[in-house]
Amino acid sequence: MIRTDALYLRSSSLPLQHGMALVVVLVLLLLMTLMGLASMRGTVLDERMSANHFSRSLAFQSAEAALRQGEALALRNPTPPLAGCDQMGLCATPESAAQVLDRWHDQNFQQWVDASAPYGSVANKAQYFVEYMGLAPSWPGCNREIGTSANCLSRRYRVTARSIAADNAQVMLQSYVAAP
Repeated sequence: MIRTDALYLRSSSLPLQHGMALVVVLVLLLLMTLMGLASMRGTVLDERMSANHFSRSLAFQSAEAALRQGEALALRNPTPPLAGCDQMGLCATPESAAQVLDRWHDQNFQQWVDASAPYGSVANKAQYFVEYMGLAPSWPGCNREIGTSANCLSRRYRVTARSIAADNAQVMLQSYVAAP
């Protein structure tokens, strides 16, 4: 006898699925988990980048404050020492020999002076020093004029400042100053 009623058709089609819906749902769940993990990795990377940017910004501001302090020292037109550096951070003219490192390149240079106004708790105290660079024309061509003006040559200084943050963000700045 052939049964064609609705109950028989419904009950006979169920065993043919064999849990296919479960497999589809598990695959979709796995895909959603992988997408969530990728999103989390991107967020963590963004957090690290913004923290590094913040740390470098504080180190830059701290180094810039030290640079301004060194420039203020140079604008007072101090008399440089004959050799080496003094306690104020004023240094003699750098040596021009090829095998001698600039002071700011030399890892053994110990004459950095601590600046008085560091920024934030993340940045270490910024440091600076000022180098006397000799006399230079105050305006272009003044040293070629006949009857050279008394104000033609002025002292030049190179100011170098650095700041190293607690998480190793390092900033070094330099400027040249003509003393009046």
